Amino acid sequence: MKAPALRVDGLRKEFGGLVAVKDVSFDVQEGEFIGLIGPNGCGKSTTFNCISGLLEQTEGKVEVFGTDVSMMRPDQIQNLGMTRTFQHTRLWREMTVIENLLVPPRNQFSPSFLDVVRSGRSHPAEVNRLDRAFEVLDQLEVPHMAHNLASELSGGQSKLVDIGRSMMGDPRLLLLDEPVAGVAGPLAMKIFSNLRNIVSETGISVLIIEHNMDFILRQGVDRIVVMNEGEILMVGTPDEVRSNREVIEAYLGSDGQVGGAEN
Repeated sequence: MKAPALRVDGLRKEFGGLVAVKDVSFDVQEGEFIGLIGPNGCGKSTTFNCISGLLEQTEGKVEVFGTDVSMMRPDQIQNLGMTRTFQHTRLWREMTVIENLLVPPRNQFSPSFLDVVRSGRSHPAEVNRLDRAFEVLDQLEVPHMAHNLASELSGGQSKLVDIGRSMMGDPRLLLLDEPVAGVAGPLAMKIFSNLRNIVSETGISVLIIEHNMDFILRQGVDRIVVMNEGEILMVGTPDEVRSNREVIEAYLGSDGQVGGAEN
């Protein structure tokens, strides 16, 4: 049986006497678009940090494409094909959008100055990297921003570029930490639509944190992992989450109406 893109088994993270994540277990299959939801402070980002190697878990196991990464460094996990973003974007502000995208790819070839002078042209690897960067901008429907400085971008545009930058490493598993936080409604919906298309077209797996449940329930994710107070409340399809009484009472109001929590 093929291993899932991600398997989290009994994950627990303690900070002194505080238990931030309590025995969390779920998986992400290859080619799945999964939402991880819950209110601020419920343990979503801590879970991400344990998965990506930024924090060492107290207990439990994390596997990426069948490899136990529980004790690996972030760079070692990335080499298995996983890339993540953070809630607050950190673009290189004095570089253009296309320059931001050209930095992250792995195993870059860097010809010497003399090689460039002798040949009078760019190395094929550099040309391919540039072509790939424009292809990513096309996928995100923002090729017109290629030569804008990152400092000129709006918050929503910066989020798109950050996603594009993460795509430049050709990830097989992409973890996105609140990519539409603070982004206006129409652009937030566009970001999710583009991600859905990328998953469908490339077959990569995406796990995305979002705390606005009303929003993510309408965005076409395959399944949703619901967290509350550091624990998994349920895992199911958007329809199953929407109709679950425990979720409704915990997050959406006892009247059974899906609320509109703000980003």
